[in-house]
Amino acid sequence: MPLKNDAKILVIDDMSTMRKIVRKMLNKMGYSNIEEADDGDPAWKMINEASDAGQPFDFIVSDWNMPVLTGLDLLKNIRSSEKFKKLPFLMVTAEAEQANVVIAVKAGVSNFVVKPFSIQTLKEKIDKIFP
Repeated sequence: MPLKNDAKILVIDDMSTMRKIVRKMLNKMGYSNIEEADDGDPAWKMINEASDAGQPFDFIVSDWNMPVLTGLDLLKNIRSSEKFKKLPFLMVTAEAEQANVVIAVKAGVSNFVVKPFSIQTLKEKIDKIFP
């Protein structure tokens, strides 16, 4: 089922420029309910608080490399939680190494996209997660 335009999306990246780029791409695709976090640690808190408030996130777009809690560690937290283990998760990475892809897949990533990427590539990745 395609991702609805009113889906609640969390974009996580330690670089504000990258968060703005992803947000702008998502806006152009018709999504407007977007929140941001600058690291996996505050993101994990936001994910839990949103769920506790009865307004859980529908989709996570997270950078891999962040200083406190990496995207991979955030993904592991999410997948180990009964509440969030099915939460769709798109990993954004600057590293296209096959070993990293395997690590992310084993950790349960829904899909991944390598920086830099176009709006078309992002849409294709989202469409694969939400057919």
